[in-house]
Amino acid sequence: MNIFLINHYAGSPSMGMEYRPYYLAKEWIRLGHEVTILVANQSHIRQVNPEQDEDIRVELIDGIRYIWVKTPAYKGNGLGRIKNMFAFIQKTLYKASYFTKEYQPDVVIASSTYPSDNYVARKIAKLAKAKYLYEVHDLWPLSPIELGGMSKYHPFISTMQHGENFAYRKADAVISMLPKTQEHMQEHGLELNKWHYIPNGVILDEWKNKKTLNPKTHTKINNIQQKFDKTIAYTGTLGLANALDTLILSAKSLPQIGFVIIGKGPEKETLNKLIQKENLNNVYILEAINKEEIPSLLELFDFLYIGLQYQPLFRFGISPNKLIDYMMAGKPIIQAIKAGNNVVKEVGCGIDIEPENPKAITKAINILLNKSSEELKLMGKKGQEFVLQNHDYKILAKQFIEIIEQI
Repeated sequence: MNIFLINHYAGSPSMGMEYRPYYLAKEWIRLGHEVTILVANQSHIRQVNPEQDEDIRVELIDGIRYIWVKTPAYKGNGLGRIKNMFAFIQKTLYKASYFTKEYQPDVVIASSTYPSDNYVARKIAKLAKAKYLYEVHDLWPLSPIELGGMSKYHPFISTMQHGENFAYRKADAVISMLPKTQEHMQEHGLELNKWHYIPNGVILDEWKNKKTLNPKTHTKINNIQQKFDKTIAYTGTLGLANALDTLILSAKSLPQIGFVIIGKGPEKETLNKLIQKENLNNVYILEAINKEEIPSLLELFDFLYIGLQYQPLFRFGISPNKLIDYMMAGKPIIQAIKAGNNVVKEVGCGIDIEPENPKAITKAINILLNKSSEELKLMGKKGQEFVLQNHDYKILAKQFIEIIEQI
């Protein structure tokens, strides 16, 4: 089967996020399929963006054909990103006939976070007489409305809404990465029998063959651990949405616990100022590390923390890669998120608390401190077993193929 996946932001382990298209493609190839990813050369979430002079450039990365489309450089989520989106859609629509003839897809998947790539996917699928799927990462335009405060009457939002409605009406199947989206999608034109759920996943080989943590970070963590009874860590983006100020404030009541935050993001300076203001000697912010080092990093800590600001949008559920990594690490998790799903509570791999409440974090840590080592190991084991059964990309890739074959 020739699979043609359109993902504006697709990356790879060497380039950075996003990783899902790469990992699914690797598994599809292993299953005997051919995979092409149509992708923009400029992305604000990729660590490395390929430079190119030509409009279209083809590159083979680990057996996956990447078709790089030249788009304007930009930073962040402003006007530059919007211009970048429309440049990608315009160029790929114009080249739809060429892509069809050159790659003759059997299935076309639109998967770019924003829904406008569905026009391209639908056109190529129609020309190729191929199946057409829409993979939903986040609900657009609901995300920029509820998280970004944009008016539903804004021209950009109206354009995105048209794209979302178009996709739900026209797609042969919809793959949601969020577990509670059925009702919303039905309200916008989707037939319920076309709805499917495939969450984020992990590559088990990355955990079986762990890459050694860089010596600089390892030494820093060892030095911290020598000062405290236990350590709790957060890894990932240092953004406003991650509510890390709450985690830092909880440290005031637990001087015997070392709090370690590893990552980068726009809130780093603000968080450092908060640590200084509160005169905290048990909170450390370390530099971000390579993704391949995450398994070796997480095994060093006693507890792991994930939190998000309260947002009504999370009523549709969440599927953060960070949480899956935490569970795979086999460590007790403190989760401070209010969402439509609650894996930590359902699986029993940690403690679930309300978001943005430092006292709740303090209480949760004290609960974990009072548990025996056997109880803590059991918590971690439950999380790890759940991931192995439900989030292995080998399993998820097969589920995707089964859906395609059933259409």
